[in-house]
Amino acid sequence: MVKSEKSILDFETVKLDTENRALVIIDQTKLPGKIELLSLTDIKDIWEAIRLLKVRGAPAIGVAAAAGIYLAAEQIGTDDPQSFYEEFQQVKNYLGGSRPTAVNLFWALDRMEHVVRTHLTESVAEIRMHLQKEAVRIHDEDIEVCRRIGEHALTLVKPGDGLLTHCNAGQLATVKYGTATAPMYLGQERGYDFHIFVDETRPLLQGARLTASELHAAGMDVTLICDNMSAAVMKKGLVQAVFVGCDRVAANGDTANKIGTSVVACVAKQHNVPLYICAPTSTIDMTLKTGEEIPIEERAPEEITEMWYENRMAPESVKVYNPCFDVTDHSLIAAIITENGIARPPYKEAFEKLVYK
Repeated sequence: MVKSEKSILDFETVKLDTENRALVIIDQTKLPGKIELLSLTDIKDIWEAIRLLKVRGAPAIGVAAAAGIYLAAEQIGTDDPQSFYEEFQQVKNYLGGSRPTAVNLFWALDRMEHVVRTHLTESVAEIRMHLQKEAVRIHDEDIEVCRRIGEHALTLVKPGDGLLTHCNAGQLATVKYGTATAPMYLGQERGYDFHIFVDETRPLLQGARLTASELHAAGMDVTLICDNMSAAVMKKGLVQAVFVGCDRVAANGDTANKIGTSVVACVAKQHNVPLYICAPTSTIDMTLKTGEEIPIEERAPEEITEMWYENRMAPESVKVYNPCFDVTDHSLIAAIITENGIARPPYKEAFEKLVYK
């Protein structure tokens, strides 16, 4: 563990340390109070890091999963390729149980399994080498994907616009740039002078702790607001576009993102503010017809009743419902921005062109 007083932006959110055979992440549960880098080598610690949101955000989870399963593969104690593959599948199933909603987790694990399957005629040492290369490739691809999303998103806004985002789809949710924040980072580089409103995002406050922190560190004009203030800033004409990320997209364009996104979408629709989903094609799940089929993770009630409070903020016996995500209906989404271009309704037809481009 390394402690530092540097900015969040001075570190990669998630990366594979090939020399020390470790997954290195920023522990996001400690932000913004302090920056701690965790160097993880044990698969149980990597599972826990994903489950407990030490690393979070769909793209970053995918990168972490790819690195994690490679590191686990290094510890599989057999020289027989078929036995190696069987143990590899067990590890894959284990890691896949850490978070159910973010499809990038399964996308990355499937890519890594494909590497094993296509090299079963080679030695286990060679398979491990291929796995390492694929994990690094997934990491590097994420940077380029996010940059391209940002380039496409910039065509939808103009300098000086007010932008609103919810939760953290920023650099802390990816390797660099973020998805929803990619146009903000690129705009910052090019003098767009955006005015950015950040929802706090209860109950885990990723907007306040993470997005506000990283965009402020980048020198952007950031204003933090409570989740129930989005209508107020839109009604005053302070927001010209909403950019949010997502963890899974169904074939019809319904999207699952951090809880509260659907509320922002309804408010934006009411005030004629376009809401754009920034989604790598890896998050598009064409096997699901609608958002009704997306599994929604539920988390511990203590995140609502006790976390962040000096004293418990609700009666001991009160019931608590704590879904981590909600589904935004495709009818509320102006466009879905991918690295391959901008998808507009009807989304299924648009995805068929972009996903397989």
